[in-house]
Amino acid sequence: MIEVADGFWNIRGSFKIAAVVDIGTHASLVRRKNGRFVLLDTCEFPPEVREWLLARTRGGDDVEAVLHLHPFHTLHVESGHALFPKATHHGTTRHAERAPTVPFDPLRTDDPKLHELFAEDFDFMVPRGVDFIPSDPRLHFSSVLAFHSASKTLHVDDTVLHLRLPPPLSFFKSPVTRFHPTLGKVLQRRPGAVATFRAWAAELIDRASGIDNLCAAHSSSLLHRDNQGDSIARRLQDALAKVKGTLEAHERVHG
Repeated sequence: MIEVADGFWNIRGSFKIAAVVDIGTHASLVRRKNGRFVLLDTCEFPPEVREWLLARTRGGDDVEAVLHLHPFHTLHVESGHALFPKATHHGTTRHAERAPTVPFDPLRTDDPKLHELFAEDFDFMVPRGVDFIPSDPRLHFSSVLAFHSASKTLHVDDTVLHLRLPPPLSFFKSPVTRFHPTLGKVLQRRPGAVATFRAWAAELIDRASGIDNLCAAHSSSLLHRDNQGDSIARRLQDALAKVKGTLEAHERVHG
């Protein structure tokens, strides 16, 4: 559990590929201006973290909502509901399909009406020019990005990665911020899709100019107090430059 800023805690979870390689995952507990809490995503909470969450939120009574932001992060939806049964649970269409026993609110996390509901505390962005829920479940690019204004923090799932190399390689190379490598496979196969994505990415970079902290799943967090390099906005500009070839190749085929 990392205290990112006053009222924002990022919980680093475990997610193993083939039960061997741990690429990590995360959730974030955020205190709203009204004094209640929102949980962004869920992951496997060990007993000590569960105890901390319940103690912080008066046994879960102060958790107003649980927002599931990535359509393909569904493993811990049911356990999240069991931990916070009194909260309102919002997810994407796929969350509701994969966890039919959870009483999801009909308002989905990618719906602008939900974004308006939480606008006092959060700005949300949904990637454009790409498929949000592709038919191939291995393509994890798209998620709902959540900007928490009070703590100047971006909570993001697979869409943006902040990658740290393990020691001793980390001694030679700094962490990098990149778009998820499946971008080329989720760009919509239509004329103008790349232009739409570029416009969205430009909006993301502009919005990130007011952000100090980046909490990303399957990688790591970049906190203002630890950042000795470029700003988050500058890192996202670099990430966009790195996919130039992918975007141009798609544009040559689809326009």
